[in-house]
Amino acid sequence: MDLIGKNFTPPDVRAKVTGSAKYSEDFRPEGMLFCKLLTSTMPHARVLSVDASEALAMPGVEGILRASEVPPSPAPQDPILTDEPMFVGDPILAIAAVDEATAADALEKIRVEYEPLEFTVDPLESLYPGGKNARTDGNVGNAGRVENIKWTAQDFASVPEGQLPFGRATSEWSYGDVDAAFAAADLVLDETFVTQGISHNSMEPRSCMAYWQNGKCYLHTSSQSGSFPIPTAARYIGIPPEELVFIAEFCGGGFGSKGGAYPIQAVPALLSKKLNNRPVMLRITRHEEFFIGSARHGFQGRIRMGFRRDGKLTAADLFVVQEHGPYAGFNDYQSAAEAVSIVYTPTTMRFRGIPVMTNTPPRGPQRGPGQNQIAMAVEPLIDKAARQLGVDALEIRRINAPDSNWRYGGQQGGLTSAYLREALEKGAAAFNYAARAARNGERNGSKVRATAIGQAYHSAGFRGLDGLVVITPEGKLNIHTGVGNLGTYSHTSTARVAAEVLKMTWENCEVVRGDSSRHLPWNMGQFGSNTSFTMTRSNWAAAEDARHKLLEIAATDLGGDVSEYEIGGERVFKRENPEQFLTYAQAARRAIELGGKYDAHEVANELNPLTKTSAAGVAGTGLVGVAQDRLGGTSNVPALAAGFIEIELDVETGKYQILDYMGVADCGTVMHPQGLDTQIKGGAVMGFGLAGYERHIFDPQNGLPGNINFLGAKPPSYLDVPPQMTTAAVELEDPDNPIGAKGIGEPVQGCAAAALLCAISTALGGHVFNRAPVLPDMIVNAAAGRTPSHKPLQVNTA
Repeated sequence: MDLIGKNFTPPDVRAKVTGSAKYSEDFRPEGMLFCKLLTSTMPHARVLSVDASEALAMPGVEGILRASEVPPSPAPQDPILTDEPMFVGDPILAIAAVDEATAADALEKIRVEYEPLEFTVDPLESLYPGGKNARTDGNVGNAGRVENIKWTAQDFASVPEGQLPFGRATSEWSYGDVDAAFAAADLVLDETFVTQGISHNSMEPRSCMAYWQNGKCYLHTSSQSGSFPIPTAARYIGIPPEELVFIAEFCGGGFGSKGGAYPIQAVPALLSKKLNNRPVMLRITRHEEFFIGSARHGFQGRIRMGFRRDGKLTAADLFVVQEHGPYAGFNDYQSAAEAVSIVYTPTTMRFRGIPVMTNTPPRGPQRGPGQNQIAMAVEPLIDKAARQLGVDALEIRRINAPDSNWRYGGQQGGLTSAYLREALEKGAAAFNYAARAARNGERNGSKVRATAIGQAYHSAGFRGLDGLVVITPEGKLNIHTGVGNLGTYSHTSTARVAAEVLKMTWENCEVVRGDSSRHLPWNMGQFGSNTSFTMTRSNWAAAEDARHKLLEIAATDLGGDVSEYEIGGERVFKRENPEQFLTYAQAARRAIELGGKYDAHEVANELNPLTKTSAAGVAGTGLVGVAQDRLGGTSNVPALAAGFIEIELDVETGKYQILDYMGVADCGTVMHPQGLDTQIKGGAVMGFGLAGYERHIFDPQNGLPGNINFLGAKPPSYLDVPPQMTTAAVELEDPDNPIGAKGIGEPVQGCAAAALLCAISTALGGHVFNRAPVLPDMIVNAAAGRTPSHKPLQVNTA
C-alpha cells in the first residue's frame, strides 16, 4: 500500500504547535455572556428552596437556569441540573452574567436550603443489611434501572474478615464445570482485591459555548467524537438532531469521558435560548472538572483461580462489586470478566457481579474500562501462581494466551484474530527478558532490581457505520469524517484508506471534519479502541462506492463494460487502451450532469439519517461515494498488548525508578507508525499512574473529597517515567478488516499498569498487595513486615 503504514504530517499539527488551534473556550462571539455553576456542597440532599433574588439584582447578571427548566433525564441517567444532588459538586443551577467575575460573585449571593439525605462512599457498606443507600430509590444500578439489594448477615459471616463474600449478583454467566475443575486443580488461589476509582484528569475541562441562529443551536464543545454525540446532545437540549450544529475541531483529552454527549453541554445552549439567543460560555474549572468530568469505576473483587501443574488455568471464579457512582455508570465489571476469559483462556469460568451506587462523582468509561482494572488485579496473581508452580513468568502467560480460535465468555463468542502469544515472544526477545529476569532480586544497598511482564485486552471494533467521500470537479478528494480529534490523529489515518482505494495522491486530499455543518457522516464515537477497525471499513465502503461510480461513468462515456476499466493516476481508463480515459475531475463533472446516485441526489435507504442529511448537503458538488459498511463479520475484535518493565525499588523509602519499558501491540496492520508509537508510550504513562499514583479519596463521615486537582490526584509526570521507552507491533493482519487493521489504544495502558505492579511484587520477593494503586507507604510497610494502614476491602482511602 502507498499510504497505509507510512507516517504523515497531520493537517492540524501546525495549529496545535503554534497555539492557533481554537478550543471551545477560545471563542468570543459578540455579546457573549458567561455562566457559572452552583454545585452541591453535600454528598446527598434535597434542595428545599433557592433564593437568588440578591444575585439577580446585581448589575450585569442576566439570568438563571434551574433544574425545573431543563429537559428531564429518566433515572438513573445523569441529569443536566438537579434538585436532588447525589455527590459533592453535583450541578444545581447556572447563572449568567456579562463577565465571569460577575457570575462568580453572583453565586455567592444565592442561598440554598438543603435537606440532608443518607449517603455512602463504600459499596460494601451499602450492601450490608441496613446499610445506607446512595439514592432514595435504591442502591444498585442494573440494566438502566435502580434496585434496592442487600446481602444477608449470613453472607458476610460466611467469610473471614477481609475476604469478599459471594452475595447476590445482578449479572452472571458461566461455562464448563467450574466446581469439578477446581477439585481437580493442582493449585488454587483465592484472592480478594481492590482497584480504586480515579478521575479522568483530561487536560482540557469540558467547557462549552452555545448560541442560536436561524433556528439552529450552535454548540462549541470539547469532544472526543465528531458525529456520534449529536443525537444525544440534541436530546439534552430538547431539539431534533438536524437543528444542532456540533463543533468540536480540537479536544484536549477525554480518555473515554467525552466519547459521547454529556449533560452539562446543554446548560449554555438552554441559557442562550432563555436569554434571547445571546451566546453563552460555560468555562469549567479544574475543581469542577474533578466532580463532573467522570471517573473510572472502582472494584472490590474476589477471584479464585485453579491451575494445572504446568501453569494452565483450568478454572476461574470472578466476583466483582463495582463502585458505580450515583448515576447510570458503565459496564466495567462485565468487561472485566470478558477480559479474564480472553487473556487467560480458563477452561471453565464463572462470573458474578453487582454495580453498587455511591455518592461519589459519576462514573463512566475510562481507557480500558474494566479490562485495565482486572489486569492490575490478576497479573500479579499469575506471577504468584508461577512462583508456586515453579513455572517461568513468561511461560505461564504463553501457555494461557488466546489464539484466533478461542471462544470466550458466557455466550462463547469468537475472536477475529488474537496474537498475544506472538506479542509476548516478540517483546521478550527485544527486551532481553530472560537475561534481565535472571537479575531479579539483585540489591544495591536498599535498592532492589526487578523485571516483570503485564498483559491486557480491550474489544476494538464495530461494524455497519457510514462513509462519505466527494471527488470534486477540480479532481480533489474530500473525505468527510465524523471521527473526533482526541489526539491520536485517527481522523486522518483512517481517512487515508479512502485515498488508498481511489489511488489518490495524499496532497490532493482534504479531511473534512470537526463541524457538523460541513456534512459529516454517521460514525461511531472515538472510544473503545474501535476507530482504526471501524472507520477503515466505513471509509473503504465509501471509496469503493466512488470507485464503482467512476468505472460506470467511464463505461457510459467511453463505451464498453465496467469490467474493462481500471483506476490509477487519478484517472479512470480502459485497461487495454490506457489512452482512453477520464480524469477524476472530468468524471466528477459528469457525475453532476448525470445526477441521481452519482452526485448523491439519490442515496441508499440503509444509511443513517444523519448521513442522509450530510449527503444531501454535498449533493451536486461532485462524484459522491456514500455507503454503509457491509463487509460482514460478527466476532469480537480483540486488541491485545504485552508490556515489559524493569524497575529499581528502594525498600527504605518505598519509591522506585522505572529503568526501562517496552510495549508490544497486537493491532493488525500498522496504519500510522508514529501514531502507534505515541499511543503505546502515552498509554504506558497513564498505566504507571493507574498502578502507582492516582486514586480517589473521600471522607466516609461527610462525603467530602480529599483530592480535587492535579496536585492531589497525582497523575505521573516526566519525572516518573523512563527517559526512553520502546515499542513494537506483531503486524499480523486482522481478517475482518480490508487493510488488516484493528485498534490498540486501551490495553497499552493496562499492560503497563500490570507490569509495574508485578515488578513491585517481584522486588518485594513476591508480596502481592491485591490493591491498586500501590503507594510508597504500602511498599515500606510490606518491606518491613508491618500491617497495612488500610483494611483489605477499604476504598477511597488516603
